[in-house]
Amino acid sequence: MSFCSFFGGEVYKDNFKPGIYVCSKCDHQLFSSRTKYEHSSPWPAFTETIREDSVSKHKEGPGAYKVLCGNSSLKFIPKDKVDGQ
Repeated sequence: MSFCSFFGGEVYKDNFKPGIYVCSKCDHQLFSSRTKYEHSSPWPAFTETIREDSVSKHKEGPGAYKVLCGNSSLKFIPKDKVDGQ
């Protein structure tokens, strides 16, 4: 499991619409909404990244990782807008 601790990422904690989460600065695809789940953390939580090398992972606890992109901000792209990326 991964907790997304990107600046402003907490605004997506309760967003469960279909789509993908990308870095807002470089548009690198990070997470799919299919892997997102509810968690008590103030940050959005995902079971996996889109690609193994999408983010760097830093162990936070047993089975939990803090994840980072080379930048520091997250944005959500709704499924109907993904092909336009």
